[in-house]
Amino acid sequence: MTDHESPHVPERDLSKIVRPEIDYAAEKLRGAASTERTVTLRRSAAEPTTDQGLWVAIRNRTDAISFDRYDAFINRLLCEDPSTDLGEATCAPPGQASGYGSPSISGMRTDLSNRPNIYGPDAYYLLKLAGQAFLIFESGIVIQPPRNPGTGIPDPTQPVPGLETPESRLGRSVTLEEIQQELEAYLNTVVGTVGGRALPYLKRIVNALIPPDSREEKLPYCEAILRNRFSCPSLLELIWSYWQEEGMLVQTLNAIALRFQNRRSSPRDPLANLEIDPLRPLNNLLWGFIQDEYNRLSVPRRAYEYDHHYGLMLVGKAVPKLDSADSRSKFIEAYHNLLYRAAIFFREDADTTVIADAFPLLNTLKEVHLLLAEGAHNQFGDLPWTARAEMLNMQWLLARPEIREFLRGRHMVPYQEAWMGAVDDMKRLQGWTDTTVTHFHELAVTGERILLSVRYGDWSNINNTEDQAKNWARYWKPEIQRYIHAYQVVTGVDLTAEVTDTRRAAERHLQPSVHLQRRLTAQQAKALPAAASAARGTMASEVMGHPRLPASARSRLLKYDEDE
Repeated sequence: MTDHESPHVPERDLSKIVRPEIDYAAEKLRGAASTERTVTLRRSAAEPTTDQGLWVAIRNRTDAISFDRYDAFINRLLCEDPSTDLGEATCAPPGQASGYGSPSISGMRTDLSNRPNIYGPDAYYLLKLAGQAFLIFESGIVIQPPRNPGTGIPDPTQPVPGLETPESRLGRSVTLEEIQQELEAYLNTVVGTVGGRALPYLKRIVNALIPPDSREEKLPYCEAILRNRFSCPSLLELIWSYWQEEGMLVQTLNAIALRFQNRRSSPRDPLANLEIDPLRPLNNLLWGFIQDEYNRLSVPRRAYEYDHHYGLMLVGKAVPKLDSADSRSKFIEAYHNLLYRAAIFFREDADTTVIADAFPLLNTLKEVHLLLAEGAHNQFGDLPWTARAEMLNMQWLLARPEIREFLRGRHMVPYQEAWMGAVDDMKRLQGWTDTTVTHFHELAVTGERILLSVRYGDWSNINNTEDQAKNWARYWKPEIQRYIHAYQVVTGVDLTAEVTDTRRAAERHLQPSVHLQRRLTAQQAKALPAAASAARGTMASEVMGHPRLPASARSRLLKYDEDE
């Protein structure tokens, strides 16, 4: 071997070394390409708060005192077996609805059934007493399934109002027993030196103002707190009655009562053909309704209280000029600002790339809570209760078959409740607002739920966190969005719009009755040209009852005369 010769190295097959590495890399790439990966963003979570049980109770009880429940209650109590009763009250000790009142409902019913003839206002008085019993047995701070139609006892097999979709409302799954325990734990929170079952908001008031020896709940004649007004308030909000009145519920029955007394409302009375025969029940019930007028709330009484609670005004011929001693002049601005802040939060919360800020909403909730608390005086305990009972009776009377024979509404309109068609028909006959009562009813129901959650929540607590405002907005999102939409339909004002012009901002804070009056004036102005042209075209022959020939026929007739 020479110096220039290298040692013999056996040839190696590089493919046996490189190929496995190549095959492995290719297989790895193919596997990565065939695997699908999904990336999702979720909105920021909020910790559960102790007041969520109260919100479920509000939805549960406002559903329990709806018209459909009231109609079923009246049918069960006054039309079926006399032994039928409602069952146990929500906040009072166990008792029977048939024994409520003095004289009792069962005694008054037995007396009516034993009479040879039923005359006078007693039948309406019994209906009125039954309405009071309905509110006593259904209102309060509890969470219950709907009552069985036959026994009047809560039926656990039926879906519980307020818990239909707990995952979307509360952000978690919860059973009826669990949410009832959460509500009781919230109501038993100790505030200051006050314990027991009551709302923390009310405990703060009792702790600050009422001495310990006067905190027991007794009758009105004793130096104590009124029974159940502290431990179990009724959860009624007067804004429900306000929107029903703006929707012409009260005016509709007043117009029927006027015609029932054979009084003409105008030269061409649209109710001239309203005749209710004396053989059916509504005739006697309307008689009692009219005879009891001096016992019902008057329009000025309600108008003054709307102003005291919310700074809301009624506009109409029957409404006098108010000289209020105490008006919530800032409420409309604060309330509409709350709805606007909630709409902003919903937009941010729906964007999963943004963590929505709920502190502005929390501050606005506190502001509205304090304004509502300032108006909870004098008639607050009794007038909303009385107004609700009276308007439920009005709805029940308008839902009677005798009324639907004359004021039946449009057949193809899907009204939520049986009395609505009569109100819409009356509005068309009288030339009132052409907006359907469905939207006013939605404002009443959703507005009541929203304000109850603000009024009775413990929003003045300095230790409240952003999570409470987040949970509140997410839970009440359906009601808030429905209220905003219905308000725009009724008044033409969009509460969610960005407003940079000060004049546009002022429109948002105007009285709803002002917007309604403007829309009614515009509606009547559109109808005036057609009415005026029809009036100009009326000839003396038409007044005498002779038909008027069409214009084309008259021209041919005149031409024929000239040819002759």
